[in-house]
Amino acid sequence: MKNLIFNVISAAAFSTVLALAVSPALAEGLADAYQDKFHIGTAISPGSLFDKEVMQLVNAEFNSVTAETNMKLRHLAASQRTYDFNWSDRFVAQGLANKQFVVGHTLIWHRSLPAWFFQQPDGARPSRAQLLASMRQHIYTLVGRYRGQVNGWDVVNEAFNFDGAFRSSPWLDIIGEDYIEHAFAFAHQADPEAELYYNDYGLVNPQKQEAVVALIKRMQKKGIPVHAVGIQGHYSLSYPDLQTLDNTIARFAKLGVKVMISELDVSVLPFPGPEERGEDAEIDSKRAQQLDPYPEQLPDEVMSQFTQRYVDLFCVFLKHHAAISRVTFWGVSDARSWRNDWPLTDRTDYPLLFDRELKPKPVHQELIKLASSYQKVCPLTGNNKDE
Repeated sequence: MKNLIFNVISAAAFSTVLALAVSPALAEGLADAYQDKFHIGTAISPGSLFDKEVMQLVNAEFNSVTAETNMKLRHLAASQRTYDFNWSDRFVAQGLANKQFVVGHTLIWHRSLPAWFFQQPDGARPSRAQLLASMRQHIYTLVGRYRGQVNGWDVVNEAFNFDGAFRSSPWLDIIGEDYIEHAFAFAHQADPEAELYYNDYGLVNPQKQEAVVALIKRMQKKGIPVHAVGIQGHYSLSYPDLQTLDNTIARFAKLGVKVMISELDVSVLPFPGPEERGEDAEIDSKRAQQLDPYPEQLPDEVMSQFTQRYVDLFCVFLKHHAAISRVTFWGVSDARSWRNDWPLTDRTDYPLLFDRELKPKPVHQELIKLASSYQKVCPLTGNNKDE
């Protein structure tokens, strides 16, 4: 595997992308409102990229785009030793055409891995040296292709458990704990100008937070570039506690790295217990209705709670705007949000700012107004140590 030869399939149609890139003039969008604070981004799903109406909304409201799934290893190289860049070429081209901050997601993760990548031609598991060589080749292939075009990369994603221990993965099992450091070093070599990020969820958890802080300090001491920490914002109407989130952002900012809210959405649905999440879990009809309480529309009372929750979260973000470089929503509209299918499938969730018909919810205008009035209305904006 050390000497893998990667064939590249690419059929990017730049002229087609440009046809999608031109959006009609609209009223002030989110990116306009926050242009002097931080980038406002969204994740682009596979289907969204080919939906003209969705992309017009993206180009009117957001000045940063992240590849939701299709730049992960399994999607790029499902077939052995063959890369298909059709989708990613189009994604990067549309971002460039609209002068958006383009984020690649993600180089190294414990999921979305093709089995062939961790097998020798004879079926044996690769050695540490062999897998490091393959990791380097993969990162050089992807990051090198978009050198000077992709602004930042989620280099390593979700490498720790909640208890602070390393998450088990083929990378860890074969290479060892320093696989993260090698990944960042390879990415920097492939594009010295690109920003490099560590991205994870649950970073308000003290043990996990401590592990990531230690990782950043370790890499900084070794001179390995790490430019930002992505705090995944998969939140609910009550989680996380705002003061805890405030403290978390401040702690990472003190490390001298940028902070990003990298995957923001707010679920309004009940979170199922662990016994209800498995494929074989038995849930009676009454409980199923409790877990999916809004199949037709969101009640006005809950919509008001949803709006206030986003306002409260953005108050925290705005307090730390000197440290936060980007807030990215994980999806464009409720129609294609992953929260409809996680942690249970086939539910109707309402986690984003645009509804299933791409119409803005009341929260959209509230966040636009907040950008210019937060110092008057936000309770946490005083004594900002990041500024």
